[in-house]
Amino acid sequence: MQLDYKEILTATMVLFAVIDIIGSIPIIIDLRQKVGHIQSEKASLVAVVIMIAFLFVGEEILKLIGVDVNSFAVAGAFVIFFLALEMVLGIELYKHDAPETASVVPLAFPLIAGAGTMTTILSLSSEYQTISIVIAIIINTIFVYIVLKLSKKIEGLLGKGGIDVIRKVFGVILLAIAVKLFAANIQGLFIQ
Repeated sequence: MQLDYKEILTATMVLFAVIDIIGSIPIIIDLRQKVGHIQSEKASLVAVVIMIAFLFVGEEILKLIGVDVNSFAVAGAFVIFFLALEMVLGIELYKHDAPETASVVPLAFPLIAGAGTMTTILSLSSEYQTISIVIAIIINTIFVYIVLKLSKKIEGLLGKGGIDVIRKVFGVILLAIAVKLFAANIQGLFIQ
């Protein structure tokens, strides 16, 4: 099996844009403030397992439960939309049950390995070799882990005012991503 470095690079860049961990920094900082501690290792591990598992069995699972990719993406758009509303309006819609749960929900899923990421993985699998996508997922997860680990330092660097500004700006960007994801997949629900 020949590794295609161009494929790996392209898949990595596409996933990097969709995962948007840099844009999620305000959410990560906000989560850490709410729950006290984020388990970077657990969140990264869960996210990489979800993404790789979805690469291999995602479409079959969705077919099995009678959900098409478009419906999955639209549902993910709603989750992203509500997370973005929290950021822009400074309200709390998502209630945290226990500190340890923030590492998995909403961090590993749907923030890192969300509907946008899953839909992208399914799209990439129709174009690229599986090994290229797996490597791209691993590269992105390493980067996610570094950002999660350094979130406290990033917070210190930016300060409260800086975080608030970034939070609002990225909230609007996240809203735009949610709308784009919704718009791109809503027609698919009716054209079948």
